[in-house]
Order: sequence, then C-alpha cells, then structure tokens
Amino acid sequence: MIVVSGEALMDVFDAGATPTGQSLDARIGGSPLNVAIGLARLGQPVAFFGAIGRGFLGERLMQALRSEGVHTAAVARVAAPTTLGLVGLDPQGVADYAFYGEGGADRQLGIADLARVPEAAAYHFGSYAMVVEPVGATLRELARRVSGKALVSHDINVRLNVEPDLARWHAVLDAMLPHVHLLKLSDEDLRRLHPGADEAEVARRWLGRGPGLVLVTHGGEGARAFSPQGVLDVAPVPTRVIDTVGAGDTFQAAVLTALAERGELAQAAVRGMPLAAWTDILGFAARAAAITCSRRGADLPRRADLN
Repeated sequence: MIVVSGEALMDVFDAGATPTGQSLDARIGGSPLNVAIGLARLGQPVAFFGAIGRGFLGERLMQALRSEGVHTAAVARVAAPTTLGLVGLDPQGVADYAFYGEGGADRQLGIADLARVPEAAAYHFGSYAMVVEPVGATLRELARRVSGKALVSHDINVRLNVEPDLARWHAVLDAMLPHVHLLKLSDEDLRRLHPGADEAEVARRWLGRGPGLVLVTHGGEGARAFSPQGVLDVAPVPTRVIDTVGAGDTFQAAVLTALAERGELAQAAVRGMPLAAWTDILGFAARAAAITCSRRGADLPRRADLN
C-alpha cells in the first residue's frame, strides 16, 4: 500500500467564448490526487489522505477516487468549498495556474485526522498542501511519524501564487528533508528556490540532509537523478504535446510503481540503488509522463499503456 497525502481540487480550463460569456472545462486535479490516481491506474494499491468538501464538486472528486480504485477511508469530508485551479496554456502547452482556494476544503485537515491514516510501505507528500495551514502541519507531522519505518517521497511543486513567501517554502523543505528518502522537483522549482544556483551543488547538499535520491525534471529535456552512487541523465521521450498538466505527477507515480514492481519500495533500497537500476526505473517514468503530455489535462496512463 502507498498513501498519498495533500490537496484535491478541480483544474478549470478555458473552453472558449459563448454568446453570453465563457465556457469552462473543469477536470479532476491537484498534484497529490493525480499521483494517487496515477498509482491506481498503474496497478498499485493506494489510499488518499486529504480533506474533500461536501458540495457537488467534492462529490465528483470522491466519485473519481472510488471509480479509479483509490482507497478513500482516510479522506476527511468537510463543509468547505472545493479549491479551483484556473489553468492557462502557452503555445507549447505548458500550464500556468491561478488558484482560488483560501478557506478551501483541501486545507481543512487537522492533527486529529491522522488517526485515519493506514499503515503503508510508502507515503507520498507534496505541493502547496505542505505550506498552508492547518493541513501543512498535519502532513509534516505524518511524515515525521512514518519516516523511520516506511519510504517517504516528497514532490516540492512550488506554487508561489498560493504561498508567495519563498521563506515559507524553504522552511518547510528544511523541516521535511530529514524525513524524506525520495525528493523530486522540477527545474522551475529549483530556479524559484535557488535562483542561479548550480543544480548539482544543491542536490548534493540535499542528499547530505536525508534523501537517498534527488530527482530534477527538465520538461522536454528529460530529467536528472542525483544519488550517493552518482548522477544519471534521463533522456526525454518524443511525443506530440497537447499540454503538460499532470506530467510531473505521472513521473512521480511511475517511479513509485517501478520501485514497487521491483520489490524495492523501501528507504534502504532507494539509498543503495545502483545507477544502472535507476536507468530502467526513470526510463519507465519518462515514458509514462510522455503519454500524459499527449493528452488533454491530467489524464494519466494505465499499466497496459506502458507494456
């Protein structure tokens, strides 16, 4: 079992003008929710730990989780609106987000809700849920509790339009690093956190704080992995890009899936993995992400798509 924690929301795309206004296309979203659904589609037993509203959009999110086979016993249902992420796309299909979530349901997760969390082989955390309260404190406490007995994965996923204070993102990352075994971020995240810094130098510093692997994705240029065994470049997989929504979440879900399929979903395995093994794992993840990029929105692949 893998437990994924964080926000669940609706990504809202512009669907064009109408005679009386504008048409919008709302789709299931939120980085952690995408990872949970991605894991389920890739054949992994997965539970979602987060707060979801009781309105019609919250019911749609619950329906999506259940229909995909994600365990929902750890979900807290709350009387708060569902967060909306308004998605704009540039000519290359790269997404830009504006979030409407102050007081949203996905933030209403308290320490008492930790009693809902099942035991698991791995726990994944990420995105803006880590830096807003009260959900952030709850998730950071969960990471602290499980890090000694399970694999902890963390995708930084910096969203300055949710929390513009970079000091807050740095403080949360500093608190998480001792508990994280697999750390992922995009090159854009890295530029926001450390403008002009050398990627390898930052990754080595983070490796010294706790993680056994640091993954930096570079969009259409592939990815780079840093481990105690060295550095590995991952080539991109050519694809016709519709948009990049959910690509990083797909990459994350596929890495965790590949580790599970190899029987190496454990912190010791991640820290001691030879680079040759990471070549296969990350190549699998790159193929999965390319499939998502070829589709509209966060439509993550199923296991059969990658055979």
